[in-house]
Amino acid sequence: MNKLCIIIGMTVLGWVGWWLGAYFGVLTGFVLSGIGSMAGVYLGWRINRDYL
Repeated sequence: MNKLCIIIGMTVLGWVGWWLGAYFGVLTGFVLSGIGSMAGVYLGWRINRDYL
């Protein structure tokens, strides 16, 4: 269940980062997608640890 939560968090926040950064350019979208993915890994791990 831990890996599933991490993958979902990484995918969703990575997509949100790309969506927000794409307005400013491809490189900005790429960077924000990476940052969002890292935040998604942490958020997915915390959700699994605290709630599941």
